[in-house]
Amino acid sequence: MSVNLPLEKATIALDTPPSDERRAACIAAVETAGFGASALVSALNQRRSSERRAAAQGRRVVLAFALAVPVFILSMFIGDLGTLGRLDLRLTLAMLAALPVYVVSGAVFHRQAWAALRRGTANMDVLVHLGTTVAMVWSSLVVLAPYLTVLPEFIGEAQHVFFDGAAFIVAFVLLGNYLEANAKLKATDAVHGLMRLQPKEAWVVVDEGTEATPVDEIARGTLLKVRAGETVPLDGVVEDGSATMDESMMTGEAYPVRKKVGDTVTAGTVLLDGTLLVRTTALMHDTMLAKVIQLVDDAQMGKAPVQRLVDRISAVFVPVVVVAAFLAAMLWWLMAESLAPASQMSPGETAVMVLVSTLVIACPCALGLATPTALVVGTGRGARYGLLIKGIEALEQAHATSTVVLDKTGTITAGSPRVSHIELIDGDVQELLCLASALEIESTHPLASAVHTAWENLGYPRAEVSDVMTFPGLGLVGTHEGDAVAVGNLELMEERLHNLPDGLEEKVTVRARRGTTIVLVAKGQRLLGWMEFSDRIRETSEAAVRRLKQAGIKVVMLTGDLQEVAQTVGDAVGITEIVAGVKPDEKADHVRRLQENGVVTMIGDGINDAAALSVANVGIAMGAGSEIALESADIVLVRNDLADAVAALELGRATMTRIRSNLAWAFVYNLVGLPLAMGLLFPWTGWLLPPAFAAAAMSFSSVSVVANSLVLRGWEPPASLRTG
Repeated sequence: MSVNLPLEKATIALDTPPSDERRAACIAAVETAGFGASALVSALNQRRSSERRAAAQGRRVVLAFALAVPVFILSMFIGDLGTLGRLDLRLTLAMLAALPVYVVSGAVFHRQAWAALRRGTANMDVLVHLGTTVAMVWSSLVVLAPYLTVLPEFIGEAQHVFFDGAAFIVAFVLLGNYLEANAKLKATDAVHGLMRLQPKEAWVVVDEGTEATPVDEIARGTLLKVRAGETVPLDGVVEDGSATMDESMMTGEAYPVRKKVGDTVTAGTVLLDGTLLVRTTALMHDTMLAKVIQLVDDAQMGKAPVQRLVDRISAVFVPVVVVAAFLAAMLWWLMAESLAPASQMSPGETAVMVLVSTLVIACPCALGLATPTALVVGTGRGARYGLLIKGIEALEQAHATSTVVLDKTGTITAGSPRVSHIELIDGDVQELLCLASALEIESTHPLASAVHTAWENLGYPRAEVSDVMTFPGLGLVGTHEGDAVAVGNLELMEERLHNLPDGLEEKVTVRARRGTTIVLVAKGQRLLGWMEFSDRIRETSEAAVRRLKQAGIKVVMLTGDLQEVAQTVGDAVGITEIVAGVKPDEKADHVRRLQENGVVTMIGDGINDAAALSVANVGIAMGAGSEIALESADIVLVRNDLADAVAALELGRATMTRIRSNLAWAFVYNLVGLPLAMGLLFPWTGWLLPPAFAAAAMSFSSVSVVANSLVLRGWEPPASLRTG
C-alpha cells in the first residue's frame, strides 16, 4: 500500500485480481476505518473528483464563516441584550449561532476523529474535535448554568465563553483545507496536462475512407489518419506523408520537428501542418504518454526517507501534544491565581483557553505536507520538461551528488555514429560490410546501426551468419560458410588471429587519436580490414560539463572505447578524468569504487549501462524510447540531451531546498506556537493566545508550506544549458 497526502490518495494492490465479492469486502473494510474507498478509476476521473471535492469544501467554508462572524460579533462587540428567562440573551444567541458550525460544518472532523480513535491512532481531526468540543461544552455549561442544579462551582462562577473560538476553529481549519486542496490541484497541474493530451477518438483508415473510433478500442498495427491541428492518438510509425510536429508538451523542446515516412510519432504530440498516415505500434495504455503519466504518478505516490521520518514523528506527536495540553491546562487551573493574580479570568477559564489553543495550534498539518507537496510539484515540473523521475529517493540523492559518471557514446556524443572510412587489408568492401552487418544485425549498440545503414545504402546482399555470440566489451563472433567470422576491437582480434599485420596497433592508435572509433573485421585467420566511425559531440555537452564543475561536482568519463578516442572527446568537453577500455560488466565495479568517496550519479543510454545505472545512487538514462532505459534508471530523459541530465540534478537540489525550508518552517511554527498557546507569556503580560487566533495560525502554517512548494512551478532548466 502506498499513501500520498497531496494527492489525497492511497493505492492498495492485491496479490491477485480480486473477485467482485473480495473487492466489495476490501472497500467495506476501508470505509469502516473512516475513509472513502472505490475501485481504481482513471487518473483523469480522479482529477475531476478532486475538483468537485474542492468546490464542495469552498461551499462549506462560506457557510462556516457566514455563521462564525455573527458569533464573533456577539462575543466581542455587542453589549448586554438583557435576559431570556434566566439565560443571558447575548450568550444564548452566540451559542445558537455556533452550534450549527460545530455540528454541521465540523461534522467531517468529528467523524474522522472517532474513526481514528477506533483505529487506536490520533491525528489532526482528533485535535480539532477535542479543541472544539471542550470549547463548546464549557461555554454551553456557562450559558445554561442558571438552569443546571448539579454543576461544579468553578463553572458556575465563570464569565467567559469560547463560542467564537469554537466556530472560528472550524471555519479556519476548513479554509486551510480548502486552500490546500486548491494548491494540491495546482501542484498536479503538470500531470493533469499530460492526461489531457490523450485524445478520446482517432480516425481509423477503412475501405470507405476514415472512421472515428474510441482510442481504447484501437488495436496495435491499425492505420490512422492524423490531420493538421490534431493530436496524435497513439504511438506509431509514419507510413505516408510528412508534417511538422509540436513535441513541446512531451519534451519541453520549443522548436517544431519535421516528420517523414519511417519516423516515429508519439501520442500527445500535435501536427502543425500536413497530413500523416500512421501505423500504430502501441495500445492506449502502452504509449509513451501513458508510461510517462504512470511514472510520474508512481513517483508522487512514493515516500522519501525524510518523509518516512516525518511520518514517524507525526505518529507520536499528536498523542504527546494531547497529554501536554491537558497537563498545561491542569497547571493553570491549579496555579493561575498565584502566577497571574491580575488576570480577569478564573482558573477554570484560563485552563480551558490554554487547553483549546494548545490542541488547535499543534495540528501537524504543516509537518505532514512539508515533504510530499514539494515532491509532487517537483516531479510534475520535471515531467513538463521531459525529466521523468521514477523514484522519490532519486531527488533526495540528486541534490547530494558529489560525482557524475558519464558514458561517452550516446551521452556526451550524439549516439548516431556513421561509417566514415573503411580500410581494407585482405578483402573487399562488400565482403567486409556484409559479414559485419550480418553479425551486428541483432545488436543494440549504436555502432551496429551505423554498420547496417552503410551496408543498406550500398545495396549489398545479406550474408548468412550462424552461431552468433556476444563478448561484452570486445565484439561478436559467428560462423559463415564454415569459417569463423569476428567483428570487434583490437583485443578481440589478438585473441582470435594467430598473426596480425605488422604495425596494426600503431595504425589503430593513430586513428583513435583523431577521435574515431575503430572496429575490425576478420574471417577465419584473415583480417579483412577495419571500419572507422565518427560521432559528433552534442552541442550542449561542453556547457553541461562546465556547469557540473561550477557546482563543485567531479566529472568522470567511463567508456569502453580506446583511451585515445575517449581522450579526444574529453578534451573537447573539458573532462580530465577518463577511464577507458571498460567492459559493460566492469562499469558497475568502477561506480562502486567511486561511491566510497561520495554520492554518485551515473548518466548513460540505459542499454549498455543498465548494471552501472542500477548500482549508482542516482541512475539517469537518456532516451525514454528504450524499454531498458525505463526499467534500469531512477530518472529517464525523454530527449537524448546531456543538458537535461544536469537539469534533473538541479531540479533535485531545488526540490530538496523547498523541502528543507518547509520542514524548518513547520518545526519553528510548533517551537514558537506551542509555548505561546500553553501560556508562556501569561504570568508577565496577562495575555493568552485566543483559540480563534490559534486556528488561524495553524491554517496559515499549512497554507504557507503548500505555497512555498508551489514556487517550484516556476522552475525552468537553466538557459545556459540550452545556449551552450
